[in-house]
Amino acid sequence: MAIITLTTDLGTKDHYVGVLKGSILSQCPDATIVDISHEIPSYDILKAAYTLKNAFADFPEGTIHIIGVNPEISEKAVSLVVHHKGQYFIGADNGIFSLIFEEKPEKMVEIGIMVNPDALTFPTKDIFSKAACHIAKKGPLEMIGKPTTEWNEKGLFRAVSLGNIIKGMAIHIDHYGNIITNIDNTFFKAFGQGRDFKIEFRRGDYDITSISKVYSDVPEGEKLAIFSSVGMLEIAMNKGNASKLLGMKESDIVRIEFYDR
Repeated sequence: MAIITLTTDLGTKDHYVGVLKGSILSQCPDATIVDISHEIPSYDILKAAYTLKNAFADFPEGTIHIIGVNPEISEKAVSLVVHHKGQYFIGADNGIFSLIFEEKPEKMVEIGIMVNPDALTFPTKDIFSKAACHIAKKGPLEMIGKPTTEWNEKGLFRAVSLGNIIKGMAIHIDHYGNIITNIDNTFFKAFGQGRDFKIEFRRGDYDITSISKVYSDVPEGEKLAIFSSVGMLEIAMNKGNASKLLGMKESDIVRIEFYDR
């Protein structure tokens, strides 16, 4: 029984998600469909990449991930099936794969499924779902496209270090108002070497000088810094909305200054 996940910007107000699932089940009646998110902001491949990057590792080998965000609808648009770490990823070659993976995947195939030109208005259903079900039925990738080693690359602002400072940014505000940054735990520990530090944001109005293990390490309504389950630094508030109360939004700068004892 194949697992097929969906990450799209279709929303849940209209019929599009239902139609997509219906198409998959018509081709693969035994498929298990998992919604990762349909609330990706329209055409936002950065947010889609962040969402799927933090989700796919918890799925079993053989899972098939459909990415229906900014599918670049045109007869010349290239779509890919990417096989990496035992899982399959299907979507437009719009730069999203280079944002999801740290390295080139084991195998990539440029999808060559022929469809009616009128069907190009919904490639997630008319192309990606067909590719997913072909894979679910153990069909070889070469039957739906030609191997390739090239993909569209997109740059992503990464946390950097200068002197005694790590400079990063807020890359995501979650449902609870937690502010997730692009500063990961490995980089933090390697650069910090156990030194004292000060996390600065909003021009230094709300400095934090320690890392909490759980949200309840601080009183309710108090701000804190914590590394998430995927190892990214969060600015949060115990039972509060950090983004609203601290006035932070995505792309705001976060600095960590380290001090020698």
